[in-house]
Parts: sequence; C-alpha cells; structure tokens
Amino acid sequence: MTAATLAARIDALLPQTQCTRCGYTGCLPYAEAIARGEARINQCPPGGSSAIRSLASLLGVEPEPLNPKHGVEGPGRVAYVDESRCIGCARCLAPCPVDAIVGAAKHLHTVLAEHCTGCELCLPPCPVDCIEMRPALDHVNDPEANRARYRAHLERLERQALERERDIESQKAQLRMATLGRS
Repeated sequence: MTAATLAARIDALLPQTQCTRCGYTGCLPYAEAIARGEARINQCPPGGSSAIRSLASLLGVEPEPLNPKHGVEGPGRVAYVDESRCIGCARCLAPCPVDAIVGAAKHLHTVLAEHCTGCELCLPPCPVDCIEMRPALDHVNDPEANRARYRAHLERLERQALERERDIESQKAQLRMATLGRS
C-alpha cells in the first residue's frame, strides 16, 4: 500500500473536525504524519478512544490511551455566539474551518450548529469572549460532510487569494500606466 493510500485510509477514520489539537493543521496532515510514522495514533481528542481503536486496527498496532497533551475526550460540543455581547468584529469567521459561522463585519454573528465541528478555533480570536462551547444535543458528527465543508472552505480561501492577487496586479498595471502618462 502506498503512503498516500494509507494516509487516505487513516484520514477516513478521523472525525474531520480540523481542530488542530493533534498538532497538525488538519485531519489529512495528521493522517499523512501517521502514515509516515511521524505521529502517534493517540493525538485526536475529538476522535477519542474510538478513533484510536480504529487506527490501531488499520495499522496492526496496539491501541494506546489518548495523549492528554492534545486534550481530553468528551461529548460533542458546538460553538454558540451570545449575540447580546457580539460586537461584529468578524474575527471568528476566518478561523472556522467549515464556515459554520455566518455574519459580516459590523454585524452580529451566529453559528450554524449543524455544521459546527466543535473545533474551538473561533474562541481565541474573539476579543469579547462572546463565544462559548455548548453540548451538541441533536448534532451528530458527520465526517464526510465535515470534509466536504472543509474542502469548500479551502477552495473559497484559494479563490479569494487569487482574486486579491489579480486586483493587486491590476492596480500595479494602472499605476504603471498612470506613471507613464505623466512622463
């Protein structure tokens, strides 16, 4: 089995929360590190003991306890924005790996709970601590849907970067033309 195939099989066993608690930038980079033998199978708190057992079975190794350095296993949670405290700064939007937070600058934000992976990446950038994690009562983690939303998020960011790059090049061309016109 190739390293890429093994990494894909490992990635399929991860919860796709893209939380980065494992020490990698997302589930696929973590899976690739496991496939290369650079990461242990016990670094995913959202996957917890279930993911560890699945990974151990796939890799033919013994399961090991979740490494507490990466967090603790617990029930699913989702982010909640206290709209009475939200100042509309929009700092929570960019870190959400699945675009589960909706809103715009200078407007209130809200979390689409059914899309939230519970990654907690929206918590640190909030300057007024108006985001809290709550139990995911009716929410069922769907790794495939999470993966699809994460890919869409990355594609959106890539499109935005390309648009910014085109805008910059256009502005440079306009500046060159204006500079030549003055000469």
